[in-house]
Amino acid sequence: MNYGTDFKSLRNEVSPEEWQTRVELAACYRLVDTYGMTDLIYNHITAKIPNTEFLLINLYGLLYKEITASSLVKIDLDGNIISKPDTDYGINRSGYVIHGAIHQAREDVCCVIHTHTPSGMAVSSMKCGLLSMTQTSMRFVGHLGYHDFEGPAIDLDERVRLVHDLGMHDAMVLRNHGLLTCGATIQQAFNTMYQLELSCRAQVEAMASGAEISLPMQNILERTAHLYQPGSRRPYGVLEWPAMIRLLKANERQSGYPAYDM
Repeated sequence: MNYGTDFKSLRNEVSPEEWQTRVELAACYRLVDTYGMTDLIYNHITAKIPNTEFLLINLYGLLYKEITASSLVKIDLDGNIISKPDTDYGINRSGYVIHGAIHQAREDVCCVIHTHTPSGMAVSSMKCGLLSMTQTSMRFVGHLGYHDFEGPAIDLDERVRLVHDLGMHDAMVLRNHGLLTCGATIQQAFNTMYQLELSCRAQVEAMASGAEISLPMQNILERTAHLYQPGSRRPYGVLEWPAMIRLLKANERQSGYPAYDM
């Protein structure tokens, strides 16, 4: 059985566009780990390879901090493996049931992120959903979908309902389950997930305090949400990404894990 983490580099075996996507997606996995949004070996982040119908997804068995550009698996929208490293690790069916549906329905989406964080799961289980109680959470006013829990995401029939509930939003609360974000770029999807997670953490902490929560007027909420949309002032994630890469490089010098861009 081959369950190692030392994979042959694909840098010279794939197109420059695919390699760049691999590097950015591996960085995204590492950042999700850095900010405490992982769940053992579970969950997924997918990215579409430019000018193709293929996606990249993680091997089912690796920690996010172990994922590299060359360890990612290439699949089609139905979850068929096109190519993967020489290992006994496979992929998780839930990855393409949820992610493949969104990529197939939304041509504007490059990347989809799904998490099971304590705060995300807590808010997903609250009848009130995400409260517009902080500047961070106000960003999602009118821009957040909700999908009712149907059990583990292994049923292809659920795809239609997932896509319907997401609509044209870039973020969704999966009821009694977790969080999902997507974006036109990997950077944008990560930024959106970071902000959604931060919103959930703030809500859980505020509600745990027992204090009465103050909510702004609706016109303020709508104006704030508008100002924080990607097209209003600047795209999500673009300004932050170089700093995030510097953070990863610094972390790698101390972690002992293989570089994400290998």
